[in-house]
Amino acid sequence: MTGRIHSLESFGTVDGPGTRFVVFFQGCPMRCLYCHNPDTWNPSAGEEMTADYILEQYDRNKAFYGNKGGLTTTGGEPLLQIDFLIELYEKAHEKGIHTCLDTSGIVFQPNNEELMKKFDRLMKVTDLIMLDIKHIDPELHKKVAAQPNDGILAFAKYTAEKGVDLWIRHVVVPGLTDDDEYLYKLGYFIGGLSNLKALDALPYHTMGKVKYEKLGYDYPLKDTPAMEKDILIKKKEVILNGIRDRRKELAGE
Repeated sequence: MTGRIHSLESFGTVDGPGTRFVVFFQGCPMRCLYCHNPDTWNPSAGEEMTADYILEQYDRNKAFYGNKGGLTTTGGEPLLQIDFLIELYEKAHEKGIHTCLDTSGIVFQPNNEELMKKFDRLMKVTDLIMLDIKHIDPELHKKVAAQPNDGILAFAKYTAEKGVDLWIRHVVVPGLTDDDEYLYKLGYFIGGLSNLKALDALPYHTMGKVKYEKLGYDYPLKDTPAMEKDILIKKKEVILNGIRDRRKELAGE
């Protein structure tokens, strides 16, 4: 079996714990307004690779990953190629490699029995999930990502049921995903997830503009300024307040 891979990165430092070997999968159904990897959208592009080949590349630098690093799959959307992803992770686990899935959760379908069997199999060999929740509000999520978020939120709850460690990521974009009401609701939702281990509130940046220009694409947020660090700190605190309040409720306080 082969997967369509956009690229490989040997020394990722922002893609999970420790130093990571990062596999960028090709193909994504999301069309996030602030996406900085539009070159991964096309599922027919990229290079075909086997799981064995990818793990051979990992082994070349495995001394640098140590006990705290491992392998991260991102993209694009890795779950679009779930059969290949399962094979890669199962072989990685046989070698004792820590696996991290960076995903939007968009392909999750709890009513699809055959697909759920694959998810159940994948969860057994997934050590960490980094789930990017674009927006907690259903309609605004469609505006941000051109996709609904019901399956994504269902996937978040599913990971808790499976007991897989979860990091939540949320990109804070001025005027788009930075409203305090929704940030609090996001925190309140993820505060109910028993497997939540970390929250990354990520600042929107404008570095994607150049890539869009090279690809001949119109950049939707060309007039949106980058998120300022001091404001980001305040926005993250709003999310944390939602988490704290939900956990207090669950604890009966």
